[in-house]
Amino acid sequence: MITSYDIALEKLRKYCAYQDRCHAEVRTKLINIKVYGDDLENIITDLIKEDFLNEERFACSYARGKFRMKKWGRNKIKMELQKRRVSAYCIKKGMEEIDEEEYIETLRGILRKQIEKHNTLTIFLARDKAIKYAHGRGYEFNEIYKLIKEMEHEE
Repeated sequence: MITSYDIALEKLRKYCAYQDRCHAEVRTKLINIKVYGDDLENIITDLIKEDFLNEERFACSYARGKFRMKKWGRNKIKMELQKRRVSAYCIKKGMEEIDEEEYIETLRGILRKQIEKHNTLTIFLARDKAIKYAHGRGYEFNEIYKLIKEMEHEE
């Protein structure tokens, strides 16, 4: 006999197989389909045992994806992972997925593109807008300023 527990478990297996999920997303999904208490905890435990739910894997794929696809900086990625209540250990592992050279080159590209976009302004205002844009995307001020200084010397 198929129980509501089995139905919910199968639904969550599909939900987690579609893309990596964090524990908070799975918990929210279970609550939305009206699964509570011991059943909720047991389903989460089953999903972890069956490797449908793995927070370290989620953090790594999230960090890789947001950096490569959306060109987010480390600060924004960390903040979003913290918002999803991912553990500090998993966040650290996720950050290790971002290649340092690729990170710097991506930031350099963002800064160049923003400076070129604002080429009707003075170079100082264009750089200021580029700095603010990059910082808003989650890049660290020290990295931004270091690259801006390098770019000044290239001109």
